[in-house]
Amino acid sequence: MKSKKIVLFASGSGSNVENIALYFKDRPDIVISAVLSNKKDAKVLERCDRLKINGLYFNRTSFYDSDCVLDILKAIDPDLIVLAGFLWKIPSRLIQAFPDKIINIHPALLPKYGGKGMYGSKVHKAVKANGDSETGITIHYVNANYDEGGIIHQAVTSISEDDNVEQITQKVHALEYEHFPKVIERLLASPEASH
Repeated sequence: MKSKKIVLFASGSGSNVENIALYFKDRPDIVISAVLSNKKDAKVLERCDRLKINGLYFNRTSFYDSDCVLDILKAIDPDLIVLAGFLWKIPSRLIQAFPDKIINIHPALLPKYGGKGMYGSKVHKAVKANGDSETGITIHYVNANYDEGGIIHQAVTSISEDDNVEQITQKVHALEYEHFPKVIERLLASPEASH
């Protein structure tokens, strides 16, 4: 049986990347082919070294103004491209080259708190400021607009008015760690994921 290949994109510490890598580590049928980061000092690249995963850094020019990243992806031919805390907008030529194969996780219940500039603690601060009684995560396909692709999965956590931004962040991270690998696994098991 041919292994299913995942490529992960990350901009930050890579806690989701590590969680996904550990989830699939005893699964020869699912391989993380590479982790690509747009920050050369991102902690995720240190995690890649430790996890023995290919970690690659690219800059804005190679992402937006050349086919460098596209060529790397075409060479790998991944079954799924996973944005795990990646903040740049995906160029349309990448979306066209891998239709319905790029997914993102967003730390809120879309369509709430989505769009450009809404990421990480900015989302949690907005949730807190609005006094919401629940928040969560949305895993969705990536299209040409920030946070507007088809929703694959949502998970909800309740929050109390006593929760501070840090506590909200922890609750959302717990949902990410629990649900993201399972959704990836489910997508890779579906007939559409096979070539």
